[in-house]
This record gives sequence, structure tokens and C-alpha cells, in this order.
Amino acid sequence: MLQDIITPQKSRFADGVQTVMRGHENRSRGVMLLNGSLVHNARSESRGISARVTKNGRYGFSSAAGYTEADAENVLRAATENALFLDARAKEAGRSYPPLAGDLVTPWRPIVDFEQKRLIDACKTVDAYVAEKYPNLSSRRIVYREDSQDKIIVTSDAASGHVTYPRCYIYVFLTAESKSGAPVELFKAFGGAGSFEDNFGDLSSLYPEIDKLYSQLMDKAEGVYAEAGVKTVILGGMMGGMLAHEAVGHTVEADLVLGGSVAGPNLHKRVASDLVTLIDYANTAFGETVPLPVYLDDEGTLAKDMPLIENGILTGYMNNRETAQHFGMAPAGNARAWDFSDEPLIRMRNTAIQPGKDTLEDMIASIDDGYYLIDSSNGQADLTGEFMFGVSLGYEIKHGKLGHALLDTTVSGIAFEMLKTVDMVSSNITWSSSGFCGKKQPMPVGMAGPEMRCKITIGGR
Repeated sequence: MLQDIITPQKSRFADGVQTVMRGHENRSRGVMLLNGSLVHNARSESRGISARVTKNGRYGFSSAAGYTEADAENVLRAATENALFLDARAKEAGRSYPPLAGDLVTPWRPIVDFEQKRLIDACKTVDAYVAEKYPNLSSRRIVYREDSQDKIIVTSDAASGHVTYPRCYIYVFLTAESKSGAPVELFKAFGGAGSFEDNFGDLSSLYPEIDKLYSQLMDKAEGVYAEAGVKTVILGGMMGGMLAHEAVGHTVEADLVLGGSVAGPNLHKRVASDLVTLIDYANTAFGETVPLPVYLDDEGTLAKDMPLIENGILTGYMNNRETAQHFGMAPAGNARAWDFSDEPLIRMRNTAIQPGKDTLEDMIASIDDGYYLIDSSNGQADLTGEFMFGVSLGYEIKHGKLGHALLDTTVSGIAFEMLKTVDMVSSNITWSSSGFCGKKQPMPVGMAGPEMRCKITIGGR
């Protein structure tokens, strides 16, 4: 855990400026077994200090890859000088950001480091289970990934605190031959926030889900190609989460709104059916802690939930302090930085489409000819809301019943148009939190959705 050498620097904050200092350490651990052989084994750490000083809306930023009091003093001095220099030469008057809630000691959980051998042994245990029970697989990969962030944030006019974000996952990749001889693959990520022991104290708890993954893979090995065209489909929770993040979430990040995203002219307008509500959650949702809770962002803003779409109407954007002032909105804690040398960017946290009242069974029964699309392998979208996602797991729906599994396909559309076709939403919610968002800097994010019946363009063979 970081020693707090940042808080004493507050006595050196200059008058008349807005200052944020951050002590920041990142750790990562990785292991990969390919068919039982160790092919990746890595550990890394980085640590440093940054300061951002703002004068009348003009800011200076500085960072150093060291963690001493001298480093902290030098970083603060450089950032302050930069801000004052820029403000003195500005041709137009600027505005300071409104002050925010004061100091707060924020929740954090310890980052527990385990020796690499224990991580390797855990992967070997899972691999041995898969190899013994499913010898007909053509390939298997077991991957362990762990990353953590430890931050001490001290501000002049907002909240301050010590926050940590540890998380770890075991990914199980299974590959088999399809009936045509081509390879088919599925994977599942296990784990979440916390340390190795929090998530993997009992590895046998993973086995039933691995068995289910294998069963789905065997279905896919006998799979068929989807029929291309606009189809009535049920998007599974993972697909809904991907849509919420990639196709909608990025368009309502305020810096991208300023860059011309489709959300700009659609504020307070209908962008989805009445059944669609989308919220970027800070730390709790549906009465539980979200997969990757955020309590304080890297500008010192206390994290709060940010409603984005309410009953189909676009109601707000995710902001930092600068864009919140520009749009006349309140910041909710979305400014986050990945490394000590990174400036905070507007980022999602745990973005989820709200569950409804329908059941998956009723939704399947309501479709005569369509598809149930469960999981996505990847996805991309642009600022128009146009998206294309890979579908790695899905099934036909014929006469209200599930049919053959699908071979890999894609879905595409324009989010704000496709969401208007949503006419049934399940009461389930499925979270995903094992990936990174790649907006200029990597960032851990959570995403979630219920099953949704809608119309979408699906690819064929």
C-alpha cells in the first residue's frame, strides 16, 4: 500500500488556484497455460506522482516516476508554474470550476500480493480438471490476470481520499472442431474485484460453469450459420452490456459530445423505447456493490450514479469538472486516469441497462423465427452510435423454442434507432467486468444488461 506523502503537500498549494495531487501505483500479474504448458508468466509495477493545477480554467500538469517527498515538491511546483504561465498569457477571461464537497476518507480494500507460484498452481489445477474431463478438446487455455490501482488523491477545493481497485480473473478458453472440421472457441471469465483469495479460495466452485461452457461449445460445434438480415432477436445480458458501453456509453461522454457525437443534438430527446433506462453506477446497484466500485474520481469528485437514459429519453452526459461547467451539469465522478503519468479522462464505471418485468421464457416463446444472442467476442462503435459486435454464442429460435447453436456471426446497427425497437426486457441482469476500455488509456470498467427483445441486423455466412 502507498505511504501517504501526498497529504503534507497541501500546505504548499498556491493561493488562487485549484490543485489536485495524486500518488498512484499500478500492479499487474499474469499467467497463461496453453494445453498444460506455461507460456506466459509476468509481474509488473509502476509508481509515481502527478499534479494538476488550474487557474481560471487553464491548467498545468506534471508527473514524475518517483515516489519521494522531493518528487512531490517538484511535480507540484512544475504544474503550478505551468498553470500560472498559461493564465498570464490567455487572451480571454477564464472561469474557475465551482468548488465541490470537502475532504473525505474513502473506502479502500487491501491489495494482497500472492507469490507467482500460487497463481501458476491455480491455473494448473483448473487445467488438469479440463484436460481430464474433456480430452476431446483440440486446445485449451487457462489465463490468470490481475491488476490493481492504489491512489492517494489530495485536492484544494474538492474531496480527498485513499482508494484502491484490485481485481483478478481466471479465463478459461476451450476450442473444439466443428462438424466441418473448422475450429470453434468459447471462453468464460471468472473472478472480480478483490484479491486472489477473495475470488479463488475454492477453485472447485468454477467447475460447474466450466461444464456449462463445454456443453455450449459442443452445441456450437454442431452449429449453423445465421440467416442474414434484419431479425427479431433477444440480446443476452452480456450483449446488452456491450451495447450499453460501446454503442451508447461513449457517445454520452461529454468530451466526445464536444467532439461531435450523436448525443449532442439528442439531449432531452427520445433515443430508445420507454422500456430502456441506462445508468452509469458508481459503487452500488440493485442493493449490492457493483463489480468495480468507484468512490472518488481522480479530480476529487465524490462518485455518484449518473442517469443517462430514462424511459427512453436521453437525460445527461458523463462529465469531468470542466465539461460539467460547460454543459451546466453536476460532475458525478467520471474523471479517471490509468497511470500516474496520465491525466484524468471522462470514463465509464459500471454502465448498465435496467432490468424490466418480462421473463426470458416468455420472450423466447414470443418469437416465431429469430435468434437468442448470448455473448459477444468483441465490439466497436463510433460517435454516430453505429456499431458492429461479434457474436460468439447464440441459438436459433424457431416457433417459440431454442434450436441449433450459431457459428460465429455479427450484429450491427445504429444504437439510438435499434433501442427504439426494444419491446420486452427481462428481470435478469448479467454483469461483465473482466475487460478494459481502450479510450486513449486502458481502464477497468463494468457493464451489464438484461435480456432485451429487439430488431437488429445480423450477419450470415
